Formats: sequence, C-alpha cells, structure tokens
Amino acid sequence: MSHRSLAFLFVALLSGFGHSVFADVRLPAIFSDHMVIQQQQDIKVWGWAEPGESVTVTIGQNSKETKAAPDGKWSVMLPAMTATKTPTKITVKGKTTIEIQDVLVGEVWLCSGQSNMEWPVAACSDAQKDIEAAKFPNIRHIKVPLVPSTTPLEDFKSSWQVCSPETAGGFTACGFFMARQLQKELDVPIGLINSSWGGTRVEPWTPPVGFQQVPALQDIYQSVIGRTPGTPQFRERLSAHIRATEEWTAKAKTALAHDEAIAPSPAYPAELVPFGSNQDPTMLYNGMIHAVVGYGIRGAIWYQGESNHGEGMLYLEKKKALIGGWRKLWGQEFPFYYVQIAPFRYGNEDPTILARFWEAQAAVQSIPKTGMIVINDIATINDIHPPNKQDVGHRLALLALKNDYGKKDLVANSPEVDHMDVQPGQLKVTFRNAGGGLKTRDGKPATHFEVVGVGSNGFQAADVKIEGDSVILTSSKVKDPVAFRFAWHMLAEPNLCGGTGLPVGACRAGEIPDFMSSLPISKEYALVYDMDLSKLAHDIRYDADHSSTVGKFDRVGYLVDLGQGDGEERHVFVSMDAFTNDVKKIGIPTMASGARFQQKVKSLDVFSNVPDLKTGTGIATGNIEFWPDNYGMPNAANVEGASSDIYDFGDELAVPGDGYGSMQVHNYGAKQTLFAINHWVAGGGADLGIGNSPGNTRDWTFTANAGSYSTKRLRVYVRPVK
Repeated sequence: MSHRSLAFLFVALLSGFGHSVFADVRLPAIFSDHMVIQQQQDIKVWGWAEPGESVTVTIGQNSKETKAAPDGKWSVMLPAMTATKTPTKITVKGKTTIEIQDVLVGEVWLCSGQSNMEWPVAACSDAQKDIEAAKFPNIRHIKVPLVPSTTPLEDFKSSWQVCSPETAGGFTACGFFMARQLQKELDVPIGLINSSWGGTRVEPWTPPVGFQQVPALQDIYQSVIGRTPGTPQFRERLSAHIRATEEWTAKAKTALAHDEAIAPSPAYPAELVPFGSNQDPTMLYNGMIHAVVGYGIRGAIWYQGESNHGEGMLYLEKKKALIGGWRKLWGQEFPFYYVQIAPFRYGNEDPTILARFWEAQAAVQSIPKTGMIVINDIATINDIHPPNKQDVGHRLALLALKNDYGKKDLVANSPEVDHMDVQPGQLKVTFRNAGGGLKTRDGKPATHFEVVGVGSNGFQAADVKIEGDSVILTSSKVKDPVAFRFAWHMLAEPNLCGGTGLPVGACRAGEIPDFMSSLPISKEYALVYDMDLSKLAHDIRYDADHSSTVGKFDRVGYLVDLGQGDGEERHVFVSMDAFTNDVKKIGIPTMASGARFQQKVKSLDVFSNVPDLKTGTGIATGNIEFWPDNYGMPNAANVEGASSDIYDFGDELAVPGDGYGSMQVHNYGAKQTLFAINHWVAGGGADLGIGNSPGNTRDWTFTANAGSYSTKRLRVYVRPVK
C-alpha cells in the first residue's frame, strides 16, 4: 500500500469517530454564556471529550471530576445552589478549558407547544410599550431551533439571550410575560427554554416511554418502536422482509434464465419506513426536547391543542403520555401548567367539537401537579392567535406562585363546577375557586348557559341568577331542567368570572334526557319504515316495513340518528303535513318507489340536539327534494334564498332518472338543510348529514361520508287519521 493510501486510511478512520477521538472538551448549547441554573436542585452538567479523558467542572466553590466514557460522553452532578443575581461562571477543564460567563442561578421554565407558545412578544398587543420597558437583564431566553429528527439529538445550535429592548421582541410571549410577573414577585433570575413550533400536534413532542405508559396509545407506541432500529419488532419485521426478498430474488433468477414472467418484488414494509414529518410521533421530542432532558427546570408551561382539537377525550390520553414521558426522563414530577385554547371559528365544523375538546383539556388537571388557565375572555374569534399574551403569562404565573412559590392565598384557578342540585323548576350550580363570589365582567346578566329537560326539544337558553358562589338556572321553555351546559360552542365568549376576574371555562353537568323523550312520536305517530343506513344500496330493503298496514294519514315524520363514536349522537326529527297520500312514496325515493318531489311543505316541526339547527313547530318555510335522479346546482324551482352556484336547498333535477339520488328536507327560511340522505347507491360512500354540511356544499352532496358514522339510522312515521 502506498504512503498516500495509508494516509487516506488514517484520516478516514479518525473522521469516523467524530468528536470522540482527540476532541476538545465540548458542552451542549444549553450550557453557554448568560445561562440560568435552576436553584435548589442538584446541578447536572454534561458534554463530550476524548474517551477516558479527565474532566473537571467547577461552579463557584464546588467542583466535580469525572472521566469521559468510551463513547466520549461525560456528566457530573454538583450540589444545589440558591438563587443569586450576582453572575458566576462555570469552568469545564479537560485537555482544553471552557469558561461559561455571566451565569445566574434562579428559576428555569420549559416553554413548549405550538404557535401560540412560539408567538413572540413583538406580535402582541401593545408590543412596543412592553419591548421598550423590557429592561430585565435577569430574565434569560434560549430558543431551540425547529428541527424534527427520527433519532434523539444530543445538541442544537442556539445561545442564551439577555432580556433587553433589543432582544425581548423575539422571546416567547407567554413565557416572557410569565417571567416578568415571577421576577416581580420573587426577585430572582428567570430562565426560559423556548422549544415550540407552530401548527404541531402533541404526538411529535412525546417520547416513546410516554406512549408506552398509556394503554390507550399502544398503537402509537408499537408504531414507534416498530420503526426503531435495534428493537426486536424492527429486527423481526426487517428479517422477514429480507427472507421474502431473497426468496423472490431466487425465483427471479430462475425466471430470467427461462424467460418467464414473475410477480413484482416484495414492497418494503410501510411500518418500517422512518417517520419524516414534524407531525409524526416523537419527531420533535427527538429533535427539540431530548437535548435538554436533565437540565434543571422548575417546571413546564404548554400552549397547544388547536391541531388536535377534534379528538375529544383522546387528547387527555395523549397529554398523559406527554407529561408522564417528560417527567419519567427528567426523573422528577415537575409542575406542568397549560393554556386552554381560545374560542375560534373552525370553519363550518360542528361547533360543539371544540367544546368537547375544552372539556378534555380541563380533564388533564386530573394528572397530579398540573393546572390550566382559561382565556375565553381574551379570544379573537377570527384569529387563532389572540394577541393578548400579557394576561396569558400573568395567569400562568399565578399558578406557579400559588403552587410552587408559597403564595397560598392567591386565587390562581378559574371557577370550576363543584356540584349541581336539581330543584323544582330550576338548577343550582355551585362553583369552587369563585374568588369571593361569581360576577360578570361587564355587569350584564351571565351568558351562554343552556338547560335541558324532558320534552324541551334539546337545550334551551337559560336565565341566570348569581347567588354568591352559585348560579340559579331557569328557562320558560324547560319546565323541569335536569342538565346544563355552559359556553358549549366554538364561538362562545361568556362573561361569567370569579371575584378575581378569572373567567369560567366551558362545562356541563347532569344527565341529558333521551332524545326520544322530547318527541311527540309515541302518542301521535306510527312507524312505517326503519332502516340501518349502513345497509344502503341501490335496492333499498328496510329492516322494518309496516307500509301494508297503514291507512289514511295527515302528517309524515322522519327521525335520523347519526353517531361518530365520540359519545354524542346527533338526532333530528322533522314532521310536516303529508305531501302525498301514497305511503310507498314517503321513504327513500328510489326509482322503484316512483317518488319524485321538489316542493314546499306545510307546518314543519323540527326537534334536534344539533347546535345551530333551528328548531320549532309550525314552521312555514319547509321544502323537500326527494328524487332518484341526478341533480345540479341551478335553483330551477326558484326557492327563496337558494344559490345557483352551490348545492343547497334549491337544486335542479337532471338526467339520468336512476342517478345520484336525493332525500333532503330543508328550512329554506333559515337557509338550512335539516337532514340529507344522498347517493344511497354508493353504500358506505353515500352522503349523510344533519344541518348544513361544511365545505363547498350545504346539502352534503359529494361528501361521501356515510362510512365515517359509527351509527346511522332512519325511521319514517305517519300520523294516522282517526
């Protein structure tokens, strides 16, 4: 071998060892000038050096020596220190020496989540005023770069910043305003580790051990470890793929030799493909949290949920994984405080989806040493980023001051339901954390309370009387209420608060009566057809067909039940004066039935538990579109208020006759579809809905969503003429 070749081989061998061979002593970015050390906790310092190299770390009067492991890693634990605003330094000495200057000891908080945590001071309300006044050299901030990773990263590129009018504009606003309040109250340095990324879900921030701890999330855990090289699951699945590929290769060689065709080679298993998105499980834990695990912190603050808001109580399970996973890796049950997301207009989606998510967020407080702040009083309905982060930071600081810094007399939590009493003609709801008594922030009657009782046609707006820590709820439309809900709508900005001004969050209590109990069906109507809509097909076959026993009738009614596995079924019952005397034409309008109706109907009654659906009796603006035909958007029937540019409550029949199919009942006066069953020939690809559909249609045309419902049922009734 030539000298040149030997030299090349030697250099190649050295480069393969990275910083572990003949490397200078090195520290991760979290240990750098202007850093803040968490007081009253043993201080862990770590880094890299040449394998076996002696490393000594000194902070103030305390020193600790260790040796780098074979992989070059080293760590030491030094005694805890008390807070001080007098700068010190950290010296790390190996074959080379590092000095970290301007080090303070105080309180350190990890700030994480999505865009509302990442939101900078410069984008807040009155930002310039706060920035000009940001002369707080004892507040320090470090921003972790936005880096997803399939494997845990040991370091990142960043540095600590000292708070000043020149730097504060780029700080996390929630963290800054919390830190400002804490420093005012505690008079100690505050460090903020800002690891946040806009638009992200909770799953990428969660470590594998977090998913492992939560039984409801084992599918995610198995997906994670199945993609992790070195795990038994990964090795077994990859080995199976290799065997299959080898078998195929042998067959392919034979086929090639004999000029024979052969099936395609086995595809690489999708479950082995590494995650690649910043939305995939563990990706941001790996890239943005792992490198700071072990750094001393007092606790964490969190503002996230918008990207998971459609998940209901599943979010509670995911927060168990996040919080439990972080605490496991840090080895401490640190406090975890978070922000309940604000009211926001999420397009045309069911407005109670966000309310159920708020309920799930509130339930996260069942995890020890957690706390939630409510911000429905400072929302911006058309902007998912409320610019008032000053109050957000202040309320987070209240939780920390009360629970972690000994300010026990503070009221830090919003009022929450303690219990509900059902009384004759009313409900009495009592709250804890009322801060000396409930009030409204504008002095007006409390808003956004609804009550429900037997026969009340769903929830009705309640009149509210405040009595100390309680509210008395009544309604002229509900004789004997049995349940209530509050702020149960994505646009709800209620005015009820505690005596200290902290707002009351969405809540509910009581047993909601069965929907059927509110209907006049049992006394007035007779069942004609009953069908499980999972059996939709070209040839409609009802589960029950009593049409042969029906005589004369003067009204027709339709009961539609739809459920999506979220624990709350949607129901609507609509009835109207009979639009035909042929009982064979009141069911799903197939070609065989001969039903084809596009007309107004008289005396429409509507009962429903779907928010925003207009209910009532004797409505004069009902119309139906029943046909088996194709149809188009033009408003050929000249229905008042209908559009010719979208599918809604006024469309046009089109060929062929045995086509797409429409069974729709509308209240054109309210511009609402009451229910729709379209395209039944598609079975699981049919269109089903109650209320207006979101997106580019209003009558569920082309949504092909039947398969998304866990339960779906149609019942058709008539009122017999006696």
